[in-house]
Amino acid sequence: MSRSANPDAKGRLDQGPPVAVIDIGSNSVRLVVYEGLTRSPTALFNEKALCGLGREVQTTGLLAVDAVEQALASLKRYRALCDTIGIKKIWAIATAACRDAKNGPGFIELAERTLKIKIDVLSGAREAELTAFGVISGVHHADGVVGDLGGGSLELVDVHGIHAKRGLTRPLGGLALADISAKSIKKAEKFVKNTLSELPMLRDCKDRNFYAVGGTWRALARLHMWQTGYPLHVMHGYAIPAAEALEFARLVHRVDVETLSNIEVVANARRPLLAYAALVLEYVLRIGKPRQVTFSALGVREGLLYSLLKDKDKKKDALIEAARDLNQLRSRSPQHGEELIFWTDRFMTSSGLDETPEERRLRHAACLLADIGWRAHPDYRGEQSLNIIAHAGFSAIDHAGRAYLALAVFYRHVGLVMDDELSPRLRELASTRMLDRARVLGAALRLAYVVTAAMPGVLPQTPLAVERQRLALHLPGEFAALAGERVSTRLRSLARLIGREPVMLLG
Repeated sequence: MSRSANPDAKGRLDQGPPVAVIDIGSNSVRLVVYEGLTRSPTALFNEKALCGLGREVQTTGLLAVDAVEQALASLKRYRALCDTIGIKKIWAIATAACRDAKNGPGFIELAERTLKIKIDVLSGAREAELTAFGVISGVHHADGVVGDLGGGSLELVDVHGIHAKRGLTRPLGGLALADISAKSIKKAEKFVKNTLSELPMLRDCKDRNFYAVGGTWRALARLHMWQTGYPLHVMHGYAIPAAEALEFARLVHRVDVETLSNIEVVANARRPLLAYAALVLEYVLRIGKPRQVTFSALGVREGLLYSLLKDKDKKKDALIEAARDLNQLRSRSPQHGEELIFWTDRFMTSSGLDETPEERRLRHAACLLADIGWRAHPDYRGEQSLNIIAHAGFSAIDHAGRAYLALAVFYRHVGLVMDDELSPRLRELASTRMLDRARVLGAALRLAYVVTAAMPGVLPQTPLAVERQRLALHLPGEFAALAGERVSTRLRSLARLIGREPVMLLG
């Protein structure tokens, strides 16, 4: 039944053979197939089964028989799926339920026979480390405490930049709490409070970020998104001020979740665990006093892949790599996108507009994404580009950054006169400064594309810079013939935005 991917598939990148991770958790058993082992991996296939392996481990010490049967059936399907896709390299990991249960080793033996590979039963410290790597791989310059709430346990680890301290684990997962407390939220609250109060690591989170990882915390965030009418339904990078998150967590754990507005956006199987997830989050926030809660869609699986990269690949910027991938797949000339980076570098340096390192990297990403909508109908290129970028599977970017990228490329296509067509709430995600920068970059990109017709090799010969208080576009030699009314109009529009006189220098 083994097959391999069609080598002629134009929608795929040549990133080496696809790889897979099978994650046997306390609540869910999941298969994720990735396009390749890269700095910014894209999922080719993703499936989970909520088996509840850990629901009785705290009281009986055993994995439930029916849960084991369901998990083995899911693993059998996952092995068949991997064979169908043609996966040669599969990593399988197991977490809290399998390492804590007395019959865990027996289940792992059966699971290994089913999968025909070895399974790595992670220690709590190793699970915390891989979760930290997942956040490090997906958050640019992470700084705070990572918390991964699974069905059986909560892993906590302090991260700063690309470094992670030694983590710890406690039996605070939703299934474990329901088991320990005999489904009494009051008993669970006492256990959570006593357990978290003794952890100095949480107190190191004060005025920093708390990075929330795990399916039930993501379900909590999804509910918050819908209740507040948030305009961007992208989980990774969704951030809530700590005070607001605390009030929301208190609400969710104190009421019947079925009475909450918009509860239908949470899967039925997740709802019984929402109160426990909210309870743990409440006490993390009470004790840790972070500045905000940031939700990460990347965790232990992505952390495992990150740990396998070469050091030179770990140092790459995940956002830039993802933008480069889309540029390669969808632009008329990928090289033109790369040339835009250096062309706008010179323009920005000379313009007098100050630019932070973060704004610079976002501008570089926007240059790579500037032409991904060219196949759409001309009237909808801006709108389609905006939707693709705003909802893309990017990591290492917050939601304000997504808004900036989407707006800059939108303006590149439609100009500034179409501003009213934008969702006003999407504009609200970007600061006034970033909205202004998106307009400037959009205008610069509009100019570049009428000069070059999206072809490579022109921009390096036709620099744009502020010289003697004038915005000068150089069209030397043979490129002088490219001058025309459309070029003049777009040069004037950009010059007006930065308060300079436009000039074309020909010959």
